Amino acid sequence: MKTTLKTLAVTLTLLTGAAANADSKSSAAAARADVQKTFGFVPQFILRMPDAAMPGLWEELKSLQLNPGTALPGKTKELIGLGVSSQIPCRYCIVAHTEFAKLNGATDAEIGEAVGMAAITRHWSTYLNGTMTDENQFRAEIRTLVDNVKKAMANPNATPPKPITVTDGASALRDIAQTLGSTPDFLKRFPDVARAGAWREMKELQMNPNTALSGKSKELVGLAVSAQIPCRYCIIAHTEFAKLNGATDAEINEAVAMAALTRNASTMLNGLQVDESQFKKDIDRLVKGARNAQKASTKSRETALAR
Repeated sequence: MKTTLKTLAVTLTLLTGAAANADSKSSAAAARADVQKTFGFVPQFILRMPDAAMPGLWEELKSLQLNPGTALPGKTKELIGLGVSSQIPCRYCIVAHTEFAKLNGATDAEIGEAVGMAAITRHWSTYLNGTMTDENQFRAEIRTLVDNVKKAMANPNATPPKPITVTDGASALRDIAQTLGSTPDFLKRFPDVARAGAWREMKELQMNPNTALSGKSKELVGLAVSAQIPCRYCIIAHTEFAKLNGATDAEINEAVAMAALTRNASTMLNGLQVDESQFKKDIDRLVKGARNAQKASTKSRETALAR
């Protein structure tokens, strides 16, 4: 009797597994059919994706990255993807997100700044973690910086202080104190010989209100990069700085989700050793198809307005 029950259990397990496998293949086929409908062809890298992962991966990509109705605009999402890709690093994703960012209107300056923000974030993540910075103290210092900025914003007519020329570590500390209203401990501890350059890069790119990218976009790139390093210090800082620049909870969540999606795709593409030259051809074809669709849509609207 026990043998019969054991045999039955094994049989049911095999049948259940076979049914699940068939369902997985069917769902994957439906997802790839939707890819065909959306793009006009199925890229080679999509064909390489595991059947079991394909439906969910495509649904997430379509509803987040490709969706024009999200809280974040397409350009910002692609620049976030590029920032994350740049410091993984993932050659596939760098190619894709660069082209998709351009497709969404990103300029060379914006692309450069997105990559620059990824580099700055990785730079400070390395230092903060490597020196085992006290997290509670760091949180308190970030709160102080945010409060200082809010006070300055509440008094826009205040006479600006005389600019300080940064030439060395000591002058950098003076400029930090004047710019931020206080000097975080990690900047005090940074090597004196390197502080001037590190501070200037942070101030002139990340903190500069006159860059090609807005402060909010820069901080969201920084947050996305931080989220998947991962770096708790940088997550704390970029989240608060993004909010300070007007980012909503929805925008913050989407930035982190774009980081997750980019890392997911990067892992698949690299782990499956997708052919790089064919991948680039597929991306070129996707971009060309999207541009043609944009032109057709514009022409259709113009024709309708002319009637």
